[in-house]
Amino acid sequence: MTPNDLRTLLIDLATNLRWSWHHPTARLLASIPTARVDQHPLAAIRSLSEDDLKAVADDDVFCAELVDLHAELIDHITGAAQRHPDVVYYSPEFGISELVPQYSGGLGILAGDHLKAASDLGTSLGAVGLLYRRGFFRQDLVNGQQSERYEVYEPEHLGAIDTGIIVEVPMAGRIVDARVWRFAVGRVTLLALDTDVEANTPEDRAITDRLYSGDRRHRIEQEMVLGVGGARAIDAMGWKPQVHHLNEGHAGFLMLELLDRAIIGDGRRLDEARDAVRSTVMFTTHTPVPAGIDRFDRDLIAWYLAPWAERWDVPTEDVMALGCDPHAGTDVFNMAALCLTSADRANGVSQLHGEVSRELFADVHGGSLIGSVTNGVHARTWVSPELQETFDQVLGRRWDDGDPAAWERIEQLDDERITALRTATRHDLVDLIAERSGHTLHPDALVIGFARRFATYKRATLLLRHPERLAALLGDEERPIHFVFAGKAHPADEPGKALLAGVVAHGNTAEAHGRFTFIPDYDMGVARAMYHGCDVWLNTPVRPHEASGTSGEKAALNGALNCSIRDGWWAEMSDGHNGWDIPLAAPEQGFGDVANDARDDIESANTLAVLSEIAAVFHADGTGHPSAAWTSRMRHSWRTLGPLVTAGRMVAEYERDWYAPMINR
Repeated sequence: MTPNDLRTLLIDLATNLRWSWHHPTARLLASIPTARVDQHPLAAIRSLSEDDLKAVADDDVFCAELVDLHAELIDHITGAAQRHPDVVYYSPEFGISELVPQYSGGLGILAGDHLKAASDLGTSLGAVGLLYRRGFFRQDLVNGQQSERYEVYEPEHLGAIDTGIIVEVPMAGRIVDARVWRFAVGRVTLLALDTDVEANTPEDRAITDRLYSGDRRHRIEQEMVLGVGGARAIDAMGWKPQVHHLNEGHAGFLMLELLDRAIIGDGRRLDEARDAVRSTVMFTTHTPVPAGIDRFDRDLIAWYLAPWAERWDVPTEDVMALGCDPHAGTDVFNMAALCLTSADRANGVSQLHGEVSRELFADVHGGSLIGSVTNGVHARTWVSPELQETFDQVLGRRWDDGDPAAWERIEQLDDERITALRTATRHDLVDLIAERSGHTLHPDALVIGFARRFATYKRATLLLRHPERLAALLGDEERPIHFVFAGKAHPADEPGKALLAGVVAHGNTAEAHGRFTFIPDYDMGVARAMYHGCDVWLNTPVRPHEASGTSGEKAALNGALNCSIRDGWWAEMSDGHNGWDIPLAAPEQGFGDVANDARDDIESANTLAVLSEIAAVFHADGTGHPSAAWTSRMRHSWRTLGPLVTAGRMVAEYERDWYAPMINR
């Protein structure tokens, strides 16, 4: 193979983000002499010298594997590829890999998993998002407090390809240009819009600079680019989707562009246009609380709606009414209301969340019809390579699609093999803890993980409300426990930052015994290490504020047992033996809000009591390994949760019950 041919094949493999979940490709790219774990494979390829290229080209084994993997990729992307997808999925963020930092947390990770599962299944789906040249913040700890820093990314270095398309997005009194980039996610094409275009003013070039930062005006303008610019981008690409799927309300301004086409192009009145476009739109809501909804005051949003009113020859009030907030009237534009009243179908992201959403949006037209599709996770992104290899051997290749028959074969995994796998998959977490905290993970410890956004409702410091009981758990030498925490607070969330500082501070106390560790700079890589290495996944939200949550699903696929408040996905999938439920302070009140310190004190005590019970089961045999009772629970957890928690199951459900009926109709 010539060096030039070698470079071409490597670039093809590294440009398609399938390497982020296809371990044979990832291993090959990681073996390039210039590869680093903290950089995109394209950077390694670009930095290959001529001597490096020649040496690799002379490696017959490497070249043979490269040719095979390249042929497999080509077969994958052409086998069921669609030039014009039937469904377009809109999201403000996509978590594909930590090396493509275009996500902040759960919403983006879910979106990335959705695309990967759609690629695996051959779903006719494309996607639209924004391209952030500064991404989300990187986290440092300074004197125990979170501090933020941003890095600058060039789109080409992330695998983005310039389509040559620039779309115009009308703003308040001006036009903003947005360049359209293209990412290949297996079979799925993800379009990402970027306003860092020379023709724009410096202020407009910064619209898509970073995720979830800036003021309310900045948020509106990002969402205009995502919704209006996204619709124009897919039109410029020649796509003619029959379904527009909005992942949360951030892309809701898509409706302005769709309505415009019906009003200006077809000569319809506004009310007629709304009826005409509704059949093509579905909306997934992710928030169970009013505070999670984007609302914009009239004085601000009216400037952005006025150009559309003028174009349609209607009063601005009529356009404001599209997002009428049932509780604030015409003074507030509610993005969830815009989406719900404009969509043919809407869903929450767990059964409980669907119920909560119907209550939350009871006063909004269409709110009473909200259904649910419980979130799932992309198994081959999150399950450790060692465990994937075992599952492929024991369960067959369809375990990641949510095939129940495959998961029934989990009983063939005996205790000895499970224990060996636990040891093999923990090494990354052991190294990460030592490197970033200086703590040493006890080889016999029950490792309990907690990693998520440090929002107040997630109650990261719940355990600290009873310090004496926590100290007793941490100081038990016969039944060692080690807590591992990770996560970020939004830069503007001072209460969330205070929770994070509290966790960090407790880890430095004598009572923690070096077994209460916070790992800074949380990203997908840190998350994977924790899922691969933890025995228990802890989740302590205020019910019912966790719409779904997916971290516990990822942990479960890796063999961890969940210890959780019955909220989100866990409320419907816990069976009393595939993990542990944390008793609520007032379960008889259902959705009633037992607010304040009394609730937290009770549920903190309940959590510590359950964790003590868990430690007793884990260490029951006194061998330094998980007990037989523990490995039995692991098998039961895999068998009952494996078919339910995968993104393969989730996307298949969307395709069967949501996309197909809309397309067929």
